[in-house]
Amino acid sequence: MSDLRNAVYAERLSKLIQAETISSYNQTDKTKFYKFHDILREMFPSLFAVCSFEDFDASFMMKWKGRTNEAPVMLMNHHDVVEAQGDWKYPPFSGALAEGRVWGRGTLDTKGGLWAMLQAADNLAKDGFVPRRDTYFVSACTEECDGSGADAISHELLLRGIKFYMVLDEGGMILEEPIGGAKGTYAMIGVGEKGCADLKFIARSAGGHASTPGKNTPLVRLGRFMAEVEKKNLFEAKISPTVAKTFSSVAESMSGTLKFILANSKLFSPVLKKVMPAVSSAGNAMLRTTVAFTMASGSEGTNVLPQEAWVVGNMRFSPHQGGKSSIDEITRLAAKYDIETEILDPGMDSGVTDYNSEQFKLIEKAVHEVFDGVRTSPWIMTGASDSRYMCRISNHCLRFVPYLMKDEQVESIHGINEYVEINALAPAVDFYQYILKEV
Repeated sequence: MSDLRNAVYAERLSKLIQAETISSYNQTDKTKFYKFHDILREMFPSLFAVCSFEDFDASFMMKWKGRTNEAPVMLMNHHDVVEAQGDWKYPPFSGALAEGRVWGRGTLDTKGGLWAMLQAADNLAKDGFVPRRDTYFVSACTEECDGSGADAISHELLLRGIKFYMVLDEGGMILEEPIGGAKGTYAMIGVGEKGCADLKFIARSAGGHASTPGKNTPLVRLGRFMAEVEKKNLFEAKISPTVAKTFSSVAESMSGTLKFILANSKLFSPVLKKVMPAVSSAGNAMLRTTVAFTMASGSEGTNVLPQEAWVVGNMRFSPHQGGKSSIDEITRLAAKYDIETEILDPGMDSGVTDYNSEQFKLIEKAVHEVFDGVRTSPWIMTGASDSRYMCRISNHCLRFVPYLMKDEQVESIHGINEYVEINALAPAVDFYQYILKEV
């Protein structure tokens, strides 16, 4: 029976993948997103029949009226995707069904999640189920660019004075060996996320001819500045209670010295703060704000000293230090090299859900109900999601999509050859159905 379900589900997800929904900044023509909405209406008629539908410039919000006046719940997954350049095994918008997989851009990020949550709700609506709480389904077409869709929806809900019991968005997935040495399979449930800011660092001079260079020209100053950012632990490292719980959770499937250290991360905090940057970039990112330099510009001539040179840094600021403090810290360092700091996007801080909360426990129960032998762990996401905007209307924003992922799948997100296993589709639907029934 599950094989038949998976085969049917694969065809349906494939249809969504075939609809190209690449988003970009300053995109005015939203026709393709509205066509995608039409596909959803056709695919999930029972759900659309019981839900109201509101359009937010091609992002949308649906509301399924519940039986009680208890605080509502929101399920989210965006329907826009990033570009699909490179040499793909199967065309990125073919939705190819091959090798026991559905291939294409968005299978993981996050049409796969959107399809699973709507499929689960449609199944229940078809059977006459009515949720206990008002249930909202939100999907933006701008997550991969400016986030304006979820931003607008959250502001509207804020104006309506609606406070949500729980928000569940994309985020963590089920991973084998999430940290090196952890020989187990874990559902990494995002309880918060790092903020994302873009900063421009500008160095100026009088310019001149490259044949007679002076000292500390703009590019040299920028180079020294970037080298110090990389070498110096500029930002506050902290093993927060959430990170400590992550470490202790994965330590359960470890052995040896590392098991003992991670199980007692608070005790070994000074050691972990020093060695983590060398051991694991992912582990280091959990402890502190990070900056990645992603763009640069100098003069337009090979023999010309630039009057102005700049680099752009993408900052992911930790919840414990926050955006303002992190930006202030790097601005002080830039000034040391006579470099100006321009804030292109300050980002926004988001809350962290308590992993002892009943909302987190609900996600854990759903995982244990559907996926045999899978452990759970809270996790602070290093990437940004639309749920950061929903922290305005809920104290419990969780980030998890119920798919088991291999390392190559993790790398395929925003890369090439993105796919989801066909036999993973029915369990994903079952997970969302459990949430809808139990919440």
